[in-house]
Amino acid sequence: MKKLIPFVLLMLSVQYLFAQVSLPTVQGNYSGRAANQNITAVLGAFPAEVALIHSLIKEPKELVFQGIHFTEGMLNGRHIVLAQTGIGKVNAAITTTLLLDHFNPREVLFSGIAGGVNPKLLPGDLVIGTSVAYHDYGAITPDSMLRGPTKDPITLQDNPLYFPCSRPLIELAENVSKTVSFHIIGKRTPKVIEGVIVTGDVFVSSATATKQLYQKMKAEATEMEGASVGQTCWQQHVPFLVIRSLSDNASETAHEDVATFYKIAAENSANLVIAIVGKL
Repeated sequence: MKKLIPFVLLMLSVQYLFAQVSLPTVQGNYSGRAANQNITAVLGAFPAEVALIHSLIKEPKELVFQGIHFTEGMLNGRHIVLAQTGIGKVNAAITTTLLLDHFNPREVLFSGIAGGVNPKLLPGDLVIGTSVAYHDYGAITPDSMLRGPTKDPITLQDNPLYFPCSRPLIELAENVSKTVSFHIIGKRTPKVIEGVIVTGDVFVSSATATKQLYQKMKAEATEMEGASVGQTCWQQHVPFLVIRSLSDNASETAHEDVATFYKIAAENSANLVIAIVGKL
């Protein structure tokens, strides 16, 4: 017992010192931010989602942070920084974190493709995100998925279940969409709607799963990055907007459909984001 006393006292001292040192650091990292009013950030997950935007950037300057490539320059009269996040929630969160840390943008726009959840939507249609949410975060029960909110790692308080996109950016996107010429599939002009976009680390190709997302989460589209970008921006108090164009209907034919329509969908979304940037 006597031998244990010095060890216990040592551990208590270490815990005390750790608490004294680490707590102020955490609080400091969560202090208010002064955004760079002169720069807008644009993200996409994979090459086709950023290719058109990248090709139009004037006076591009390439920068690399922790292996992630960023392109800074002028797009449609606005100073922007563009990055390809990679597919999936973790990749998107890493890139968004580096983006906010190094560029401190005024707002973040995400452009990309998605699977349609609303049965009335078809490939090529666009969803302006009103909010984003995880469809794969929570608890699995024998017959369902109980979805719950994430927690802010600093405050340990619940985050919103649905991260709200910036209302001014939503309204701007809605107005601008009326002036954009989108790729037409067949003879049908793409439809543009506002709605919930849900995120998960799975490619949804099931009509049954899609129906559940539509009924239980009121989702219009499903993808793999938006909510992680939204959570990162929400926790750092940065306005954001997710734009998605449908490449498929997230049904059993999703793999075939996405191969056919992903380029058209990616460019429809990119064209809307380019137009938004021009009005910022």
